[in-house]
Amino acid sequence: MNYPTYDLELAAIVHALKIWRHYLYGETFHIFTDHKSLKYIPTQKELNLRQRRWIELLKDSDCTIDYHPGKANIVADALSRKMVDQLAGMICYNVEYLTALRAMDEQFSIGGDILMATMQVKPSLKIQIKDAQDKDPYLQKMKTRVQEGNNDQFVIQDDGTLLNRKCICVPNVEELRTGIMHEAHYTPYAMHPGSTKMYRDWRPYYWWPTMKKDVADFMERCLTCQQVKAERQTPADKLHPLSIPE
Repeated sequence: MNYPTYDLELAAIVHALKIWRHYLYGETFHIFTDHKSLKYIPTQKELNLRQRRWIELLKDSDCTIDYHPGKANIVADALSRKMVDQLAGMICYNVEYLTALRAMDEQFSIGGDILMATMQVKPSLKIQIKDAQDKDPYLQKMKTRVQEGNNDQFVIQDDGTLLNRKCICVPNVEELRTGIMHEAHYTPYAMHPGSTKMYRDWRPYYWWPTMKKDVADFMERCLTCQQVKAERQTPADKLHPLSIPE
């Protein structure tokens, strides 16, 4: 849409009110925006026809528009970010609190009818990959070469994880490799990317020797992509005029 920034910000609010109307109808709520002038739009007198039409939609809701500076929004809006599920653990920093939490295996017992409640930290994907690296002959060979100083391409982290430059090396375990590709392709915000985009998005984080080929093969097995995507469809025939009825 070739709208001014002011109208685009207002259009985003109106669109949100429309798609979430079944949740917001009859409720009192606040709308936060980083466009300060929108806070005063209900009291502005000089509006174009488009803005007046949208203001009428705003009046149907019991809402208040508040200004929130963009630089103060430290927590990123979840709706504007790709969701990578458990793979997010591969991108975050390994702070000391996470390390301590992984080492916990606490058990609690309470009297009465409750016998026991157990809290146990499950291994993250990174830990699963690290443990599987120790059983992969090829990666073990690369680790040995790094330790001998004969390989500059691979690096061993402090926790023993083998990296190819900055990418974590995924061992030859079908469950792990398929799980990574499944997360990168089927999650709601991934939206079934093509093999090239999918490979480009995850190449900075993961590496294995046949990654590009495996991604292409994985894509060919996606029934949704085979049925829906335009490049998989039979080209349309030429249009023919309808015959004139007699």
